Amino acid sequence: MIKVLEFPNKEFENKEELFKALKENKKELSSIKKSTEKRADAVAYGYIENISKNNIDKAIASSDLPNTLDVKVVINTTNFLDSHGDVHINGIWNKSVSDNKTFLHLQEHQRDFDKVISDSAKGSVELIEWKKLGLNYTGKTEALIFESTIDKLRNGFMLKQYANGWVKNHSVGMRYVSFDLAINSEAEWDKEEKALWDKYYPVIANKELADERGYFWAVTEAKIVEGSAVVMGSNSATPTLETKEEPSEDTLNIEAEQSLQPTKRKLSII
Repeated sequence: MIKVLEFPNKEFENKEELFKALKENKKELSSIKKSTEKRADAVAYGYIENISKNNIDKAIASSDLPNTLDVKVVINTTNFLDSHGDVHINGIWNKSVSDNKTFLHLQEHQRDFDKVISDSAKGSVELIEWKKLGLNYTGKTEALIFESTIDKLRNGFMLKQYANGWVKNHSVGMRYVSFDLAINSEAEWDKEEKALWDKYYPVIANKELADERGYFWAVTEAKIVEGSAVVMGSNSATPTLETKEEPSEDTLNIEAEQSLQPTKRKLSII
Protein backbone atom coordinates (compact mmCIF):
# COMPACT_ATOMS: atom_id res chain seq x y z
CA MET A 1 0.00 0.00 0.00
CA ILE A 2 1.10 3.56 -0.72
CA LYS A 3 0.62 6.52 1.64
CA VAL A 4 1.45 10.09 0.62
CA LEU A 5 1.41 13.54 2.19
CA GLU A 6 -1.34 14.83 -0.10
CA PHE A 7 -3.86 12.22 1.12
CA PRO A 8 -3.07 11.63 4.82
CA ASN A 9 -6.16 9.51 5.47
CA LYS A 10 -6.01 7.33 2.38
CA GLU A 11 -3.95 4.42 1.08
CA PHE A 12 -3.41 3.43 -2.55
CA GLU A 13 -2.84 -0.05 -3.92
CA ASN A 14 -0.51 1.10 -6.70
CA LYS A 15 1.00 4.17 -8.35
CA GLU A 16 -1.56 4.21 -11.13
CA GLU A 17 -4.34 4.66 -8.57
CA LEU A 18 -2.31 7.35 -6.79
CA PHE A 19 -1.53 9.26 -9.98
CA LYS A 20 -5.19 9.26 -10.97
CA ALA A 21 -6.16 10.70 -7.57
CA LEU A 22 -3.47 13.38 -7.86
CA LYS A 23 -4.72 14.37 -11.30
CA GLU A 24 -8.38 14.43 -10.26
CA ASN A 25 -7.67 16.48 -7.13
CA LYS A 26 -4.89 18.71 -8.50
CA LYS A 27 -6.93 21.91 -8.32
CA GLU A 28 -7.94 21.33 -4.70
CA LEU A 29 -4.43 20.22 -3.69
CA SER A 30 -2.95 23.32 -5.34
CA SER A 31 -5.36 25.57 -3.42
CA ILE A 32 -4.34 23.94 -0.14
CA LYS A 33 -0.64 24.45 -0.88
CA LYS A 34 -1.17 28.09 -1.81
CA SER A 35 -3.13 28.79 1.37
CA THR A 36 -0.50 27.36 3.71
CA GLU A 37 2.98 28.46 4.66
CA LYS A 38 5.68 25.90 4.03
CA ARG A 39 8.13 25.24 6.85
CA ALA A 40 10.45 22.44 7.98
CA ASP A 41 8.97 19.13 9.00
CA ALA A 42 10.27 15.92 10.53
CA VAL A 43 9.45 13.56 7.65
CA ALA A 44 13.04 13.49 6.41
CA TYR A 45 16.20 14.28 8.32
CA GLY A 46 19.80 14.50 7.32
CA TYR A 47 22.68 16.90 7.67
CA ILE A 48 26.03 17.63 6.10
CA GLU A 49 29.26 17.48 8.08
CA ASN A 50 32.32 19.74 7.91
CA ILE A 51 31.09 22.60 5.73
CA SER A 52 31.73 25.66 7.89
CA LYS A 53 35.12 27.29 7.33
CA ASN A 54 35.48 27.62 11.10
CA ASN A 55 34.71 24.11 12.32
CA ILE A 56 35.05 23.84 16.09
CA ASP A 57 36.88 20.83 17.55
CA LYS A 58 36.01 21.63 21.16
CA ALA A 59 32.87 23.13 22.64
CA ILE A 60 33.12 26.81 23.52
CA ALA A 61 32.12 27.72 27.06
CA SER A 62 29.46 30.40 27.42
CA SER A 63 31.93 32.69 29.18
CA ASP A 64 34.26 32.54 26.18
CA LEU A 65 31.66 33.36 23.54
CA PRO A 66 32.15 36.47 21.42
CA ASN A 67 29.67 39.32 21.78
CA THR A 68 28.73 39.03 18.11
CA LEU A 69 29.14 36.37 15.46
CA ASP A 70 28.79 36.70 11.69
CA VAL A 71 27.26 33.65 10.00
CA LYS A 72 26.67 32.69 6.38
CA VAL A 73 24.10 29.93 5.99
CA VAL A 74 22.20 28.06 3.28
CA ILE A 75 18.48 28.49 3.88
CA ASN A 76 17.36 26.48 0.85
CA THR A 77 18.66 24.81 -2.31
CA THR A 78 17.02 24.24 -5.69
CA ASN A 79 16.94 21.05 -7.77
CA PHE A 80 16.43 18.90 -4.67
CA LEU A 81 13.31 16.82 -3.99
CA ASP A 82 12.38 17.55 -0.37
CA SER A 83 10.05 15.78 2.04
CA HIS A 84 7.17 18.07 1.10
CA GLY A 85 7.32 16.52 -2.37
CA ASP A 86 8.59 19.80 -3.84
CA VAL A 87 11.43 20.53 -6.23
CA HIS A 88 12.38 24.21 -6.12
CA ILE A 89 13.39 25.31 -9.60
CA ASN A 90 16.22 27.75 -10.38
CA GLY A 91 14.92 31.32 -10.23
CA ILE A 92 12.38 30.58 -7.50
CA TRP A 93 13.87 33.19 -5.12
CA ASN A 94 14.89 35.94 -7.56
CA LYS A 95 11.84 38.19 -7.14
CA SER A 96 11.57 37.79 -3.38
CA VAL A 97 15.28 38.56 -2.85
CA SER A 98 15.01 41.54 -5.19
CA ASP A 99 11.92 42.89 -3.40
CA ASN A 100 13.36 42.71 0.14
CA LYS A 101 16.50 44.33 1.53
CA THR A 102 16.58 42.16 4.66
CA PHE A 103 14.90 39.08 6.11
CA LEU A 104 14.11 37.51 9.47
CA HIS A 105 16.56 34.83 10.61
CA LEU A 106 14.70 32.82 13.25
CA GLN A 107 15.13 29.89 15.59
CA GLU A 108 12.99 26.94 14.44
CA HIS A 109 10.35 29.10 12.72
CA GLN A 110 9.25 30.56 16.08
CA ARG A 111 8.04 34.14 15.89
CA ASP A 112 8.78 35.23 19.42
CA PHE A 113 11.16 38.00 20.46
CA ASP A 114 13.52 35.58 22.22
CA LYS A 115 13.69 33.37 19.10
CA VAL A 116 14.94 36.06 16.72
CA ILE A 117 18.51 35.36 15.57
CA SER A 118 18.60 38.48 13.39
CA ASP A 119 15.97 40.82 11.99
CA SER A 120 18.33 42.17 9.34
CA ALA A 121 19.68 39.13 7.51
CA LYS A 122 20.91 39.87 3.99
CA GLY A 123 19.54 37.47 1.40
CA SER A 124 21.16 36.45 -1.86
CA VAL A 125 21.17 33.63 -4.39
CA GLU A 126 24.42 31.85 -5.23
CA LEU A 127 25.08 29.14 -7.82
CA ILE A 128 27.03 26.45 -5.96
CA GLU A 129 28.28 22.99 -6.91
CA TRP A 130 26.66 20.21 -4.90
CA LYS A 131 30.08 18.85 -3.96
CA LYS A 132 30.95 22.18 -2.29
CA LEU A 133 27.93 21.61 -0.07
CA GLY A 134 29.24 18.18 0.90
CA LEU A 135 26.87 16.20 -1.32
CA ASN A 136 28.03 13.65 -3.87
CA TYR A 137 25.78 14.90 -6.67
CA THR A 138 26.86 16.23 -10.04
CA GLY A 139 25.84 19.68 -11.21
CA LYS A 140 24.94 22.86 -9.37
CA THR A 141 22.18 24.34 -7.25
CA GLU A 142 20.91 27.85 -6.62
CA ALA A 143 21.38 28.30 -2.89
CA LEU A 144 19.33 30.85 -0.96
CA ILE A 145 21.95 32.42 1.33
CA PHE A 146 21.40 34.43 4.51
CA GLU A 147 24.22 36.46 6.06
CA SER A 148 23.49 37.52 9.63
CA THR A 149 25.21 39.06 12.61
CA ILE A 150 24.11 37.36 15.83
CA ASP A 151 24.19 39.49 18.98
CA LYS A 152 24.90 37.69 22.26
CA LEU A 153 22.49 39.98 24.11
CA ARG A 154 19.64 39.18 21.75
CA ASN A 155 20.02 35.42 21.30
CA GLY A 156 23.00 34.06 23.20
CA PHE A 157 21.67 30.52 22.92
CA MET A 158 21.80 30.45 19.12
CA LEU A 159 25.11 32.32 19.06
CA LYS A 160 26.52 29.42 21.10
CA GLN A 161 24.97 26.83 18.75
CA TYR A 162 26.55 28.46 15.70
CA ALA A 163 29.88 29.16 17.42
CA ASN A 164 30.23 25.48 18.30
CA GLY A 165 29.30 24.28 14.81
CA TRP A 166 26.09 22.64 15.98
CA VAL A 167 23.70 24.20 13.43
CA LYS A 168 23.67 21.86 10.43
CA ASN A 169 20.20 22.38 8.95
CA HIS A 170 18.16 25.39 7.91
CA SER A 171 14.69 25.85 6.50
CA VAL A 172 12.79 28.50 4.59
CA GLY A 173 9.40 29.74 5.72
CA MET A 174 7.71 30.52 2.41
CA ARG A 175 4.47 30.98 0.54
CA TYR A 176 3.88 29.32 -2.82
CA VAL A 177 3.36 31.64 -5.79
CA SER A 178 3.79 29.52 -8.93
CA PHE A 179 3.99 25.73 -9.06
CA ASP A 180 2.59 22.71 -10.92
CA LEU A 181 2.36 18.95 -10.65
CA ALA A 182 4.79 16.65 -12.47
CA ILE A 183 3.95 12.94 -12.84
CA ASN A 184 5.94 10.13 -14.44
CA SER A 185 2.96 8.53 -16.14
CA GLU A 186 2.29 7.32 -19.67
CA ALA A 187 -1.48 7.57 -19.23
CA GLU A 188 -3.34 9.61 -21.82
CA TRP A 189 -4.88 11.83 -19.16
CA ASP A 190 -1.45 12.67 -17.66
CA LYS A 191 0.16 14.26 -20.72
CA GLU A 192 0.60 17.73 -19.19
CA GLU A 193 2.02 16.35 -15.96
CA LYS A 194 4.35 13.99 -17.86
CA ALA A 195 5.65 16.91 -19.94
CA LEU A 196 6.57 18.73 -16.71
CA TRP A 197 8.24 15.58 -15.39
CA ASP A 198 10.35 15.32 -18.54
CA LYS A 199 11.23 19.02 -18.33
CA TYR A 200 12.43 19.13 -14.72
CA TYR A 201 13.49 15.56 -13.90
CA PRO A 202 16.98 15.96 -15.48
CA VAL A 203 17.96 18.72 -13.00
CA ILE A 204 16.93 16.84 -9.83
CA ALA A 205 19.96 15.88 -7.76
CA ASN A 206 18.36 13.08 -5.73
CA LYS A 207 16.76 11.27 -8.67
CA GLU A 208 16.46 8.01 -6.74
CA LEU A 209 13.79 9.57 -4.54
CA ALA A 210 11.98 11.02 -7.57
CA ASP A 211 12.00 7.59 -9.23
CA GLU A 212 10.60 5.99 -6.09
CA ARG A 213 7.80 8.55 -5.72
CA GLY A 214 6.99 9.00 -9.39
CA TYR A 215 5.74 12.57 -8.94
CA PHE A 216 6.71 15.96 -7.49
CA TRP A 217 5.57 19.57 -7.34
CA ALA A 218 7.76 21.87 -9.46
CA VAL A 219 7.87 25.24 -7.66
CA THR A 220 9.02 28.07 -9.93
CA GLU A 221 8.31 31.06 -7.66
CA ALA A 222 7.87 31.49 -3.91
CA LYS A 223 7.80 34.35 -1.42
CA ILE A 224 10.32 34.25 1.43
CA VAL A 225 8.67 34.85 4.82
CA GLU A 226 11.71 33.99 6.96
CA GLY A 227 14.66 31.61 7.22
CA SER A 228 15.29 29.44 10.25
CA ALA A 229 17.92 27.37 11.98
CA VAL A 230 16.35 23.96 12.59
CA VAL A 231 17.34 20.59 14.02
CA MET A 232 15.46 18.73 11.28
CA GLY A 233 14.81 20.23 7.86
CA SER A 234 12.83 18.96 4.90
CA ASN A 235 15.88 19.77 2.73
CA SER A 236 19.13 18.42 4.17
CA ALA A 237 21.33 20.41 1.76
CA THR A 238 21.16 23.51 3.98
CA PRO A 239 24.38 23.75 6.02
CA THR A 240 26.18 26.56 7.77
CA LEU A 241 28.88 27.81 5.39
CA GLU A 242 30.86 30.26 7.52
CA THR A 243 31.10 31.59 11.06
CA LYS A 244 33.30 34.57 11.90
CA GLU A 245 33.80 36.44 15.14
CA GLU A 246 33.49 40.19 15.07
CA PRO A 247 36.49 41.92 16.71
CA SER A 248 35.68 43.08 20.25
CA GLU A 249 35.35 46.78 21.10
CA ASP A 250 38.53 46.56 23.19
CA THR A 251 40.44 45.13 20.23
CA LEU A 252 39.15 47.86 17.93
CA ASN A 253 40.12 50.55 20.47
CA ILE A 254 43.64 49.13 20.83
CA GLU A 255 44.08 48.97 17.06
CA ALA A 256 42.81 52.54 16.73
CA GLU A 257 45.21 53.79 19.41
CA GLN A 258 48.13 52.00 17.77
CA SER A 259 47.31 53.53 14.41
CA LEU A 260 47.41 57.03 15.97
CA GLN A 261 50.76 56.58 17.69
CA PRO A 262 53.74 58.11 15.86
CA THR A 263 56.10 55.65 14.29
CA LYS A 264 59.48 55.54 16.03
CA ARG A 265 62.41 55.70 13.66
CA LYS A 266 66.11 55.29 14.30
CA LEU A 267 68.10 58.19 12.86
CA SER A 268 71.31 57.43 11.08
CA ILE A 269 74.21 59.86 11.53
CA ILE A 270 76.40 60.23 8.50
